[in-house]
Amino acid sequence: MKLATLRTPTGTVAARLDNDTYTEIFGHPDLGALLSESNWRELAETASGTTYPAKSVDLEAVVPNPSKVLCVGLNYTSHIREMGRPLPSHPTLFAKFADTLTGPDDPVTAVAEDPELDWEGELVVVIGRLAHRIDETEAADFIAGYTVANDISMRGYQNRTNEWLQGKIWARSTPVGPVMVTTDDFDPDAATLRTELNGTTMQEHPISDLLFTPTQLVAYLSTILPLRPGDLILTGTPGGVGRARTPQVYLKAGDRVTVTINGIGRLCTPLVKPGA
Repeated sequence: MKLATLRTPTGTVAARLDNDTYTEIFGHPDLGALLSESNWRELAETASGTTYPAKSVDLEAVVPNPSKVLCVGLNYTSHIREMGRPLPSHPTLFAKFADTLTGPDDPVTAVAEDPELDWEGELVVVIGRLAHRIDETEAADFIAGYTVANDISMRGYQNRTNEWLQGKIWARSTPVGPVMVTTDDFDPDAATLRTELNGTTMQEHPISDLLFTPTQLVAYLSTILPLRPGDLILTGTPGGVGRARTPQVYLKAGDRVTVTINGIGRLCTPLVKPGA
C-alpha cells in the first residue's frame, strides 16, 4: 500500500495511491495524523473519500510535521570509504526539524550564503507506533513503511565545525516523498537508490550495502528516546556525492536533481535562485 500527504485548496489530506488515483482518507490531515491511529492500516485500506488523478496532485512532504527527524551519516560502506573515514562501530547521528522538510517536487533555493550545495539520496524509515527501548528482533514491527529523501547539504556550513548540524537544517531543503510504501510491499534489501543530476547518474547503489540496517537503527535510536508515529529516520547516502568527486561538483540554480528508489518512487527537485 502506498500512502501520501496531498495539498488541496482546503488544506492537506492523507491519501492512498491506487495505480493512477489518490483517495482521500477522511478525517486525517496528513500521514502523520493517520499513523497516530492504532488502526491506521485499516483506515487507509478502507478509505473511500474524494479521489484525485495522480498526475494533477500537489504532494506535500510525506509526513509534514514529524516530532523528530533523525539522520544517519556515513552508513554506506562505499560512502564512508570515499570520504576517507574508518568504518564506525556505532551510527553517526544528527537531527533535522520539520521546517527543513519540503514536498517531493518542490523547488529548493540555491542559497546565496553557501555555494557548496550537495545531494544525498536516502532511504527513509517511517515509524508506525511508539517505540521505546525495543529490541532489534522486534524493531520491524514498529516500522510503518519507507520513503525517499534528498538530504541537500550546505557543505561550506557543514564543515565550518566538527558538528554537521548547521549544514543540514536549512529551511525547506529536504524533499521527502513521494509516497510511503508499507513494509509488506517493500523490501529494502532488494532495492536500489539512484540519484541523477540533470539526467546524469551520480549515485546508483544497492540499499543492502547499509552498514546499520533499518531495524538496527530503530532499536538503537529507541534506546535513546521514544520514537513516535510519523517520525522519520534518514538512513544515510551511498557513494557518489558531489564533494567527494574530482573535481568537486555542487548544485546551482538551474540544476535538477532526481532521487529514485525502485518500489517507492522518485523526488525531482529543481534548484532556483535566491528570491525566486
